[in-house]
Amino acid sequence: MVIPPATSKGAATREAILDRAYMIAASAGLEGLSIGPLADAVNMSKSGVFAHFGSREELQLAVLDLAADRFGEHTLIPALAQPRGLPRLRALLANWFDWLRRDRGGCLVLTAASEYDDRPGPLRDRMIHHHLRLRQMVARAVAMAIDSGELRADLDPEQAAFELNTIALAVQHDMAISDPDSAMARGERMLEHLLDYYAPRAS
Repeated sequence: MVIPPATSKGAATREAILDRAYMIAASAGLEGLSIGPLADAVNMSKSGVFAHFGSREELQLAVLDLAADRFGEHTLIPALAQPRGLPRLRALLANWFDWLRRDRGGCLVLTAASEYDDRPGPLRDRMIHHHLRLRQMVARAVAMAIDSGELRADLDPEQAAFELNTIALAVQHDMAISDPDSAMARGERMLEHLLDYYAPRAS
């Protein structure tokens, strides 16, 4: 189907606004997003930005969704090319660490948890949705590694996903207050300790 030029142009404009908003939120948080400064950044009027998003909250939700999509494209999709089991789990976690290393401002999806954990509303609900999807993604990878015999049969995938998730949270936190490379190295060592602990025990 041929997309009408006006519709195509509108979608491209919305994408450009969203990309700039993502860049702002990556350093200032979702609460740092404001229609006025964003409009100036993309050389548009406030009403022009509102025409694409309707409200500041709708813009914030769209940016949060974009952050989750980009995270998945960088971590999950490449990991799926690896064999099921421990190779896929390792690839997923390595890609996650690479995402944190590449985006020194921190993972926007993780950052949103500290912004909205005690603020009921659509943004908190969407943040929880993305966090649960991420946890489930890790739990599925753990379960596959259990099924392949590469991790202990008595390992609880949900508990393991919780523990592995805490590494990323700790790394992001320490990258903000200490040497980022040191924080990453400590996180990688912690990951290896956990994977060793999860490995099948010699009988």
